[in-house]
Amino acid sequence: MKQKVRTLADRLRNFRTYHRYLGLFMGVFILISSVTGILLGWKKDVDLLQPPTQKGASTDLQQWLPLAELSARSLAGLDSAQAINNNPIDRIEARLDKGIVKTIFKEGSWEVQLDASTGKVLSVARRHSDWIEKIHDGSIISDLFKLISMNVLGLGLLILSVTGFFLWFYPRQIRKIKSE
Repeated sequence: MKQKVRTLADRLRNFRTYHRYLGLFMGVFILISSVTGILLGWKKDVDLLQPPTQKGASTDLQQWLPLAELSARSLAGLDSAQAINNNPIDRIEARLDKGIVKTIFKEGSWEVQLDASTGKVLSVARRHSDWIEKIHDGSIISDLFKLISMNVLGLGLLILSVTGFFLWFYPRQIRKIKSE
């Protein structure tokens, strides 16, 4: 019986050590991921994080302007509103149900929303959620860092969960053995 208790106590000490140092190392990653995750959860509800989606005049695709013209108007809209030119387009998102297109630019997290049928600029604003997302997933440093850090974070959380379980389970077992 004493040998069983000693074995469990030794394992418990080892798990406590692993858990402590891994928790200290992972704490920074977990804190950053948690705070940015909370902000990203609110991005559709807080205008500062992501501009609200505007509404265009028509949802009929037949009345929409060609994509080439919409992209040119987006570039002109960003230049006239913020005096930013030569910012390459990252992507253009069509919101069929709203009758608009969102043009997202590669640099500065800028977004221009256009009425897809008239080409009128409805909104020019920063998408703070984009750079927050890059911090959240680690891609702000590089794609390789993102891959490595997300795997380390996932594996570390798995190990913390397992060692945490044993930190809860082994003392119960020791008390049970001692009471017998």
